[in-house]
Amino acid sequence: MISFREMHPEDAAAVERIERASFAVPWSRRAFWEEAANERTLYLVAIAEGKIVGYAGAWIVLDEAQITNVAVAPEKRGQGVGRRLMKEMMARAKARGAVRMTLEVRPSNEAALTLYKSCGFEDYGRRPRYYQDNGEDAVIMWHMHL
Repeated sequence: MISFREMHPEDAAAVERIERASFAVPWSRRAFWEEAANERTLYLVAIAEGKIVGYAGAWIVLDEAQITNVAVAPEKRGQGVGRRLMKEMMARAKARGAVRMTLEVRPSNEAALTLYKSCGFEDYGRRPRYYQDNGEDAVIMWHMHL
């Protein structure tokens, strides 16, 4: 069974482990806590068997939510954790007044693209050379009706 709650400072080590296993240019612990401390953000963790197995973050400004990061522990990928985490994030963002949600994703990240499309996101364009590590474009996706 998976449960969700807002991220707490004591989650730092688990979140950092997942972040480092998931991204070529991972965020630092400090970056997470600076973001999570902002009243306009929402950061959630997914918990299974007492362990953090995923997390997601978003900025919520007026009626829009901007996903900043989503990651699932490598050993839990492909088990529906990411989809459930996204659905929970969408529901909580809606409860905080968001009516639409956006994100950027690498076109080479087929698993993420499939996840976001399964949650109702659509491709709305590209940001050229968005990713600093390799100059890859970003696909801009929107969910227009939370």
